[in-house]
Amino acid sequence: MPKTLLALGAHYDDCVFGIPGILLQAVAKEYRVVVLSLIGDYTNWPPVKGREKQLLEVSKELAHYHGIEMRFLDYASGRFSLDEKSKAAVAKVVAEVQPDVAFMLWHHDNHPDHEAAAAICAPALRLADRILGLDKIKLPSRIYSYDNGPGHTIGFEPNTFVDVSDVWPSAMEWLGQLMAFVRNKPGSEFEPDPSQVAKATLARYRGAACGAKYAEALWSPRARAVEIL
Repeated sequence: MPKTLLALGAHYDDCVFGIPGILLQAVAKEYRVVVLSLIGDYTNWPPVKGREKQLLEVSKELAHYHGIEMRFLDYASGRFSLDEKSKAAVAKVVAEVQPDVAFMLWHHDNHPDHEAAAAICAPALRLADRILGLDKIKLPSRIYSYDNGPGHTIGFEPNTFVDVSDVWPSAMEWLGQLMAFVRNKPGSEFEPDPSQVAKATLARYRGAACGAKYAEALWSPRARAVEIL
């Protein structure tokens, strides 16, 4: 049976910036890939004022083009926190999607939305059955935290690296097209968006740490034995 990957973030772009290469590689391996952003109400975010619904549509369309299902909850920035309702909302998605592997934001971050999302997603991924009071919910066997780049993530020390060099052009294209809509101007391969520059710098740095051209870094709460010969 095909495996399923669930990636969780606070905003429309968290997973697209944080782990686009991993998501695209999973698609290539015939995984079902689902991305859930907790914030689906952007009416209080000035950059897309008047284009809030279009942001969701464009995000879904770009993800779909790459073989990925993009979902949104109905929270707004600064208006959600860890409580029974928010845990249940994410746990319901976990119960429905039944992921084999899941990704969530690192818990320590300069952005309050990122920290809130991480606090909500951690119990929802690990305890969805107990939160919902249901039996036989498939929970992910592997859960990884990802960082969201300089200026956001604090104290992130990865213990897992993924070489994403093979899908790097597609990852950059996806991020660039999404940010072109947000900034309301045409994208250009000759003038990359600042987010693309930041992501490329981070991916090269992570790659240097593991001997790859471009890599994405993760933190696993469990040390695992791997076969190296």
